[in-house]
Amino acid sequence: MEKYTVVSKLDEVSKKIEKEIDDRLCQFDFIRDDENPETVIVVGGDGTFIYAVHQFMDRLKDVRFYGLHTGTLGFYSDYQDHEVDEFLDVLIHHEGKEEILSVLRGEVNGNCYYALNEIRVENAARTQVMDVYVNDIQLETFRGTGMCVCTQLGSTAYNRSLGGAVLQEGLDLIEMVEIAGIHHSKYRSLDAPLVLKSDSVIRFVSESFEGALLGVDSDVYPLEDCKKIEIKICGARHIRVLRGKKVSYFDRLKTLY
Repeated sequence: MEKYTVVSKLDEVSKKIEKEIDDRLCQFDFIRDDENPETVIVVGGDGTFIYAVHQFMDRLKDVRFYGLHTGTLGFYSDYQDHEVDEFLDVLIHHEGKEEILSVLRGEVNGNCYYALNEIRVENAARTQVMDVYVNDIQLETFRGTGMCVCTQLGSTAYNRSLGGAVLQEGLDLIEMVEIAGIHHSKYRSLDAPLVLKSDSVIRFVSESFEGALLGVDSDVYPLEDCKKIEIKICGARHIRVLRGKKVSYFDRLKTLY
């Protein structure tokens, strides 16, 4: 018996599809197990997919994710709400292929945080001053609201809204972009998105992060008691995503604008 669960958006369409999935899979060699699934079926949008990943972040080695989008096209799913039969046929008949997605790891005071899209340092209370290091080399002293570090997939999310570059699928890269940097004759920083190899290590060092928050996808954590934040791709964790059909990256991208 193959164990699965469904994480769905709370709208009427998504909940109806969840019931349809349960009704169909119970006719085959599948059993629903919300605690210890092998496959996490996600019904909703990319936000629902990220939420589902965080629910099972400590069990990534044991689960894979399979998404159906109840809107347009998603970056984490290949099927839409009118393709439920095709979507389930791939799962039932084991026709899909697994894709591996990177996970960002942020470390603060020995505590680790994991993100699929991005990790952010944001300070809306006051100007955040911090030294920025890449692979132990000081790049700059930044002054402003903060910084956003994203994965390739996360480049189309908040990073894009900040003016960051959109990274094509298959590129093994991470990206760092400023959030409201201060630039005048006395204080300067790069003031441009910086695209880095995936083995790069980014550190933000400051005498004070008072008022600042660490954003980890949609979660936030206070940073008052730390002096250093380290962000890199996590070598020990990755996300397994079941893919059923080939959808052009640029077709997905066009749904954003």
